[in-house]
Amino acid sequence: MPKKELTTDFQELFSAIDELEREYKIEREYIYSVLESALLTAYKQVRGIKDKNLSNVKVSIDPEKGDVKIFEYKKVVENVKDKRNEISVEDARKIDKRYQVGDIVAIEVPISDFSRKAAMTVRQTVIGKIREKKRNIIFEDYSAKIDNIVTGVIQRIDKKNVIVEIEGGKVEAILPMEEQIPGEEYKPGTMMKFYLVDVKIPPKEKEPIVYLSRTHPNLIKRLMENEVPEIQEGIIEIKGIAREAGSRSKVAVYSNSLKVDPVGACIGEKGIRIQNVLKYLGSEKIDIVRWSSDIGEFIKNALSPAEVVHIDLNLVEKKAFVLVPNDQLSLAIGKGGQNARLAAKLTGWKIDIRGK
Repeated sequence: MPKKELTTDFQELFSAIDELEREYKIEREYIYSVLESALLTAYKQVRGIKDKNLSNVKVSIDPEKGDVKIFEYKKVVENVKDKRNEISVEDARKIDKRYQVGDIVAIEVPISDFSRKAAMTVRQTVIGKIREKKRNIIFEDYSAKIDNIVTGVIQRIDKKNVIVEIEGGKVEAILPMEEQIPGEEYKPGTMMKFYLVDVKIPPKEKEPIVYLSRTHPNLIKRLMENEVPEIQEGIIEIKGIAREAGSRSKVAVYSNSLKVDPVGACIGEKGIRIQNVLKYLGSEKIDIVRWSSDIGEFIKNALSPAEVVHIDLNLVEKKAFVLVPNDQLSLAIGKGGQNARLAAKLTGWKIDIRGK
């Protein structure tokens, strides 16, 4: 391959290094080391060298000039016995008349000596190593973000999976069908909040795959943490979440301070805090429930907004028999049994509701 063509490739590489370092935190020293290793491998191909010893060969990288050179260092001797490491006095003095026996001569290896195949090896090796490094960095970065919220823009629908661009386009993530809220529209260009479930590097894939969820209960948990300072400070604890995504959820909260009402703090003045959470959840509704170590009291709170008259507990079977006024029976059970179902899921108890 002509030297000019290779030099142009190096210049393109150097111009890209700043971007790689800035966006993916790939250290330029790493890229230089990869380039050096690839060039030495290509050099061995050109020279037909099979052993690993290349102590007399060095790569010089000048990013400012966009220049890369390879040098062989040979010792000046009277009689050459090792052509790889020695050069005769006569040949050395053709380079510089001042060379004496025992001196070390630096001989540039023209990159134009590289075959097209060797030059392609250099390019492919560098690109491959950078992709591998980028892949590992993305995997590590997003592995650290598992169990947190990310903001993304809907790109397209692919085989019922929603493809989402997150972090300003650095990564495309997948919102699988089973993690989508039933009935929720995913129009391209729409910005949404997602819960980051997992990051994997499947076999034969070049890039990590980031998996998102819109149905996970922890999406609500993280959204509430962002909106309620008392949760961030540890004053209020979220004790449990029962969710039917896209429809309704119940969140059990507890205050570690007698001065702070956990329900009121989560709802906020004029409902502003809970409204800020709900705006990311479409038409879903959230009931904030006061948690109690008294299971009877907790079940009573969990069945809100219905009024409970009496509760009998079967501690062995973890079953609660609940009496409510007849006019509130349908409210306690909820449409399609949803209120009772969510209360049971939140408390971990079977709940049998009857009217009085």
